[in-house]
Amino acid sequence: MKQYIIKGGIPLVGEVDIAGAKNAALPIISAAIMTDETVTLENLPDVNDTNVLLEAIRNIGAQVDRVDRHTVRINGSTICDCAVGYECIKKIRASYYLIGALLGKCSKAEVPLPGGCNIGSRPIDQHLKGFRAIGANVDIKYGKVIANCSHMHGAHIFLDTVSVGATINIMMAACRSEGLTTIENVAKEPHVVDVANFLNSMGANIKGAGTDVIRIRGVEKLHGCTYSIVPDMIEAGTYMMAAAATRGDVVVRNVIPRHLEAITAKLMEIGCEIEEGDDSLRVVAKRRLRRTHVKTQPYPGYPTDMQPQIAVLLSLSEGTSVVTESIFENRFKYVDEMTRMGAQIKVEGNTAIIDGVEGLTAARISAPDLRAGAAMVIAGMAAEGFTIIDDIEYIKRGYEDLDKKLRILGAEIEEVETEREIQKFKLTAG
Repeated sequence: MKQYIIKGGIPLVGEVDIAGAKNAALPIISAAIMTDETVTLENLPDVNDTNVLLEAIRNIGAQVDRVDRHTVRINGSTICDCAVGYECIKKIRASYYLIGALLGKCSKAEVPLPGGCNIGSRPIDQHLKGFRAIGANVDIKYGKVIANCSHMHGAHIFLDTVSVGATINIMMAACRSEGLTTIENVAKEPHVVDVANFLNSMGANIKGAGTDVIRIRGVEKLHGCTYSIVPDMIEAGTYMMAAAATRGDVVVRNVIPRHLEAITAKLMEIGCEIEEGDDSLRVVAKRRLRRTHVKTQPYPGYPTDMQPQIAVLLSLSEGTSVVTESIFENRFKYVDEMTRMGAQIKVEGNTAIIDGVEGLTAARISAPDLRAGAAMVIAGMAAEGFTIIDDIEYIKRGYEDLDKKLRILGAEIEEVETEREIQKFKLTAG
């Protein structure tokens, strides 16, 4: 079992390049099969989730050619099966994007119910509501979503709750439907906009992405294109939090600063210095930071995917902070791990009350899920002593070369698999 071992107490200093956004790459990979022409995707993050999805579309007949680590060519003209296998995608949530993509391409889809991190209930009822509105017959049987449609047509859809997945999924299917589809109460996240831009690059007619209402005029077919995926705002935010927690000085490059405004505002509020460039942000923390209140909200509010990371930072800040989770009900599983490191966090319902401590101490901990796993790495880098993190496969789902990038910034971190490797690291790191 692979683990991270970290020697803490070292400020992060330097520059780090941010990869393409996983949350944009997954629906874009799915949408790429909707044309019979070749699609070239650039700035693709090399993480487990994207690699699993590429294998899934290959298994149903798509041609997938890895040009280099961050570039892939996809051709969906050879797809021969609209039934996606369970084994290859049981670990990722984004499998549901193949429903919208296959409905748009083949008018039918058979996709296993999604897996992914257990951070709370994430129903797909709004996805199914949208598919049914545009004319699809949808059932859940034998652990699968089975959908088919002889004629997809435009519709007016009002989402009961703001859902990134439902917004993207309905948008994909609707771009091949006849007539005009209007979706209201949609998600506005940058990766929603990126998927819309990608589909438009393929010939779709989508307007309003990033606003409250998206309008899609269906087209007869989509064509190939070359498209570069937007930078990952969550990866960028994670390094920003790591810089602050270790009292470092880090420049994150290849970012869109506007996407990070909610994160930047909180860091400035608690005492960080932020310098903004055209495609970069510099985070400097010279002293112990201050308390604050954080409430997760849909974009442009503070992102739920950055909640565990700021909780680690606030556990080291002065005073009592309050973190309220309004998106997922099971996102505080990391609290027990933080308590083992000396943090003082009390959870009441969907709220964590954090009394800041002077410092954390190393412990053997686990990564409960993707984002909490990244937060545990931040805690390990801020703590005194050697921290060992188990279950790092969760982290590898969404962070490319996390340990390597942190070493570039001066961190003492290594991926290990045996007790001998752990002892060797401790001897080398001192």
